[in-house]
Amino acid sequence: MKNIKKGLFTLLIALTGGFIALWAYTRYFDKPTYVKVQNEQAMRYASLSAGPAGESPDLTFAAENSVHAVVHIMVTQKGQYYSGNPFFDYFFGDRGQRQDAPIRQGSGSGVIISPDGYIVTNNHVIDDADEISVTLNDKRKFEAKLIGKDPSTDLALLKIDSNDLPTLRFGNSDNLKLGEWVLAVGNPFNLTSTVTAGIVSAKSRNIGINPDQMSIEAFIQTDAAVNPGNSGGALVNTQGELVGINTAIASMTGSYTGYSFAIPASIVQKVVADLKEYGQVQRALLGVSIQEVNADVAKKNNLDKIEGVFVASVTPEGAAQKAGIQANDIILSINGVNVNSPSELQEQVGKHRPGDNITVEIKRDGKRKQYNVTLRNKHGDTQIVRKGDDDVIFGAKFVEISDREKQQLGIRYGVKIEDIGKGKFKDAGISKGFIITQVNKKPVTGVNDLYSIVSESKGGILVEGIYPNGQVAYYVFGVE
Repeated sequence: MKNIKKGLFTLLIALTGGFIALWAYTRYFDKPTYVKVQNEQAMRYASLSAGPAGESPDLTFAAENSVHAVVHIMVTQKGQYYSGNPFFDYFFGDRGQRQDAPIRQGSGSGVIISPDGYIVTNNHVIDDADEISVTLNDKRKFEAKLIGKDPSTDLALLKIDSNDLPTLRFGNSDNLKLGEWVLAVGNPFNLTSTVTAGIVSAKSRNIGINPDQMSIEAFIQTDAAVNPGNSGGALVNTQGELVGINTAIASMTGSYTGYSFAIPASIVQKVVADLKEYGQVQRALLGVSIQEVNADVAKKNNLDKIEGVFVASVTPEGAAQKAGIQANDIILSINGVNVNSPSELQEQVGKHRPGDNITVEIKRDGKRKQYNVTLRNKHGDTQIVRKGDDDVIFGAKFVEISDREKQQLGIRYGVKIEDIGKGKFKDAGISKGFIITQVNKKPVTGVNDLYSIVSESKGGILVEGIYPNGQVAYYVFGVE
């Protein structure tokens, strides 16, 4: 009995010690394991994907559909300059020599828009080119003919002699939305058939890069990478439709640093159709001087809302004035499309030709009104302007030079030969792009000066000027 009591006492002590050990372990040693589990849970959630797979757009169809219709364009510019003494030549005849200027080459991109070989590109890609060659994606090479060009939109139309070519069909650039995926297809740095992707960052953007006096800038802004050589290439949507022509980049270095700009397809289609049918673009004018409506303009003119485009003045006998639109009106929409910047207004008007009727909604004294406006051409009428209608001097057509060109070349005035055909200027050896600064020692500050001086000249004419590459040149020829 004594042994039994001793055994029970020993068991009781063992059980008591076990409970004490279990309590102590639970109290002091189990907690770190619990914390560790919580840390593992947190790390597992942090490493989860941000969204389900498959949300990114499939761009392979658009890329494959567009790459074969984008071409590589190479241009060559030749020229001559006169090495004689213009003063001796004026009195004793031509004693100098015409020497070949260094050949200049450049490259860019283009888009085939018809199976029979029509190609759209930028004007600045082919401007001043003497030879234009086009290389297709399948490595075939063609000489291209310039059908027409439009500096005001920086577009040009080429033609190659071939058939059954791959093409891109036009999409509706007006339907593009901010954040929509697009592809840029071109030949940056001569790397042919390059495709980059991005989203639409802004629409109807004016960045002030076109020096033409009648320029239209309503760019599609994207963050698709575009570099030198992409100019003239395609901007396509996810359906593989052409929605723009890549034209410029915003860069401090000359290479892509964030944003690129494309001419919308709505403008491209209109310009291409005009160049094919008439040889030059039919520019429709509303006949207003406009500016953006901002807080200062709204306050100065007692406007109740910042919207639309402010009419600073109207052209006498112009389309807007004849329809009843007045200075200080606010243009709200064109054909039902809201316009809230000058570039948006220019984009909508730029789709039309002289003689077209449009509906313009304006606000005046807080009240909305609609006017039916018949657009006019640069001559003030509604007729179609055909190639060759402009005045030509000695076979050459001229254009005013921009302030940027004056600054780059260190000149104060001059007029540039935009196009040159058969005539005394070409016979004398003058090339396209030459800027005439003086004729018979008289300054030429504009086209009217040139007309006046030439009309009064008898016997010989001394022409002085400079080429875009900085080469100064003199030419002498006789007139009847």
